[in-house]
Amino acid sequence: MQRLRDYIERLEISLDDFDTLRPDAYGFACTGSSYLIDADEEARIIERIEKRLGYPIVTAVAAIRWHLAKLGVKRIALASPYPPGLSEAASAYWSGAGFDLVEVGRIDTGSGDTRSIYTLGSKDARQAVEAMAQLDVDAVLLSGTGMPSLKLIDDAAGCSPTLVSSNLCLANRLCDLVGLPVPAPSDWQKRLADALDTSREVPAR
Repeated sequence: MQRLRDYIERLEISLDDFDTLRPDAYGFACTGSSYLIDADEEARIIERIEKRLGYPIVTAVAAIRWHLAKLGVKRIALASPYPPGLSEAASAYWSGAGFDLVEVGRIDTGSGDTRSIYTLGSKDARQAVEAMAQLDVDAVLLSGTGMPSLKLIDDAAGCSPTLVSSNLCLANRLCDLVGLPVPAPSDWQKRLADALDTSREVPAR
């Protein structure tokens, strides 16, 4: 757990390693860190770094709140691959943020170590998502930036309740911050596939 706290508490040191690079915006893609630190303290950390470095910094949880506010969401269900302690912290965070948290479901990773999240695919979350789709909620939140979810979200497009994820919310918020159009989930899938296509020839220079 301390490792996750360190990510946000030492963020300023990490960003200093970029030296003179000044991005248009920076996304902090670790929901677990935000769940384990006091929300007011995190806000102070982010505000201090932004003021010193001169560019906006958005955490995954801040991006989720932004997205849910745009949708007018109040009642949510939470599905995550977190171990019990982190899952409890996530539940407390969203309840404390003013949302009516109806249910919390765990996506099994076969391990209590958060590193195992990175072995998951969209299919691993499907059962939990389909069960929560029957609940009386405005949205189902997939929390865990190491867990792929675009395929699930694209499949659920236009359905109720809305399905959102920490990754998608963060990507969309970063686009919004730098003035780019926000792509649909299917467009994000195509862009990622293109970026990962290592078989494509590199143009001669």
